[in-house]
Amino acid sequence: MDQILYKAADGVAVITLNRPEAANAQTMGLLDDLDAAWRRAADDDDVRVIVLNANGKHFSSGHDLKAGGPAPAKVTLEHIYGMEARRYLEYSLRWRNVPKPSIAAVQGKCIAGGLLLCWPCDLIVAAENAEFSDPVVLMGIGGVEYHGHTWELGPRKAKEILFTGRGVTAEEAEKVGMVNKVVPLDDLQSATMELAGRIAQMHPFGLRQAKRAVNQTLDVQGFYAAIQSVFDIHQTGHGNALSVDGYPVLMKLDGMKEHLKGR
Repeated sequence: MDQILYKAADGVAVITLNRPEAANAQTMGLLDDLDAAWRRAADDDDVRVIVLNANGKHFSSGHDLKAGGPAPAKVTLEHIYGMEARRYLEYSLRWRNVPKPSIAAVQGKCIAGGLLLCWPCDLIVAAENAEFSDPVVLMGIGGVEYHGHTWELGPRKAKEILFTGRGVTAEEAEKVGMVNKVVPLDDLQSATMELAGRIAQMHPFGLRQAKRAVNQTLDVQGFYAAIQSVFDIHQTGHGNALSVDGYPVLMKLDGMKEHLKGR
């Protein structure tokens, strides 16, 4: 079964995460297919708005911690850095900078790596049962690779969710401006498509310029430099894990069990 579904009509491209049996956990192949879908939408002149949604109970439980297979004989920080720079940092930044408006529709759990999928989107519509979290401090790492936390939540709230690993409800996310709209679960898709349809009626060049204006303002404030810098901080967690355990702590599931409940 395809892990990523794609369809486009009436100026809106819909990209769907389609691994519901694993709570849309992200394999390397899924991320590559997702990037290909984003590129397809970006290159299609008939597409004015991109919607990212997910089949199943949860939006995404993050990176697939069970899909790594047996530990290779030798893992180096150079190997980890290269893989994550491409599939986590580069992909997320590319999706953020696609010159078309994008909307993420989020239901259920959105854990750690799941944030790397919704945060690059321009708008987020959340179901009432949505919960956002980044509990990777439990794994000895200071946060996921794409550090949108401070920008999305503000510094004190960002520290709180990182220090405690607790989830942020849809209602709380809306209050701090991370989410644009909270709707009943049954209305998530219709509300998202209604919003996408309304945006698709706007002038495409105007939309492109409006998005660029906001993103450029954030970059002038330091967003891009901060994302790059904190990615390197993230890699020190892997370096410490290699020195202590000989293999990245991403393969250790014990500290994550509470956050993976409900998959």
